[in-house]
Amino acid sequence: MKESVLLGEITCPSGELVLMDSGRLGLWSGELSPDETAEPGTVAAADFEIAGPDALAAARSFDRQSGRYLYDIPQHGVAKVHAQFQEHCAEHGLQATLRLFPRRVPHRERLRRALKTGARDFLVAGFPAVPVGDLPADRPLPVTATPGPKGWREIQIWMGAGTPVETRRLGDIHVEEERFVFADVGALCSWVHEETLDGLADLVFWGRDEELIAAEFRAGRTGILADDPYGWTDLPDEEAYQLAVRLQHRQHAEPQADFAFDFRPHSHHWQALAGIRGSIHDAAVVTAGDADILVARTSVGDGAFPVRLDLDAAGKPAAIRIDLPQSAL
Repeated sequence: MKESVLLGEITCPSGELVLMDSGRLGLWSGELSPDETAEPGTVAAADFEIAGPDALAAARSFDRQSGRYLYDIPQHGVAKVHAQFQEHCAEHGLQATLRLFPRRVPHRERLRRALKTGARDFLVAGFPAVPVGDLPADRPLPVTATPGPKGWREIQIWMGAGTPVETRRLGDIHVEEERFVFADVGALCSWVHEETLDGLADLVFWGRDEELIAAEFRAGRTGILADDPYGWTDLPDEEAYQLAVRLQHRQHAEPQADFAFDFRPHSHHWQALAGIRGSIHDAAVVTAGDADILVARTSVGDGAFPVRLDLDAAGKPAAIRIDLPQSAL
């Protein structure tokens, strides 16, 4: 078996960790309702609790989401879900109802509810995220990866506790942008996904006609990593944005030119991507709030990745393991 490699170390001062698709971090609501942080034009949705004497049995047999809660139900589908749930309970002789939350449940509260009730996962903008609680808050936690025939075979987060004596199956991390994030849930309240943190941004471009565009825009090589794209670094954010608009117009102008470009504000998200590009293991640690957060490429593309929790003899977490099926490629 090939030896594991260190991807980085995370910290978890709240003792509560979330494992999810890093592309969804721009939709994380923290202590706010998702409605309060949603982009204009976002489809309206509703959250429900399954209540009643047979709530747990109804939730398990209805089997739409993990636990007794139904999150992110689009408003146009609410009536249908209500009808299906009523039919299900009548068919199975269950006394349970769907109770609407007057305010949609914040993502941090969803994590807490999942940990309290033992749910395997919870939804963030329709995608399952996996919660883990009772982590040590007083030391860094190494994150390692074990190579397989194609990419990583397994990623591990080590708690440094006693010898594992039990393994518990948690939920799956659903990924559609090829990257995981392992983050302290409190630190995510400080995460800035797209807005610049220091007022600056980078703008790079590449492609078949990159030299033509470089000449037209009087751009040079940026010196960013081995691929050294053309563009500009550390520009005032508004200046970089206006240049990006000009590049976008040029893509559709004559004579035709084949190139792509990235507008990269100095946000946590773009810091992580820059770190990944410069890492031999495609992983980077970014500090947000009072915690170190790790973002890593899955190495096997998109998919649903099972999570297992190893417990020691005292019932404390000893390790978290993310399986990366080699068939995902």
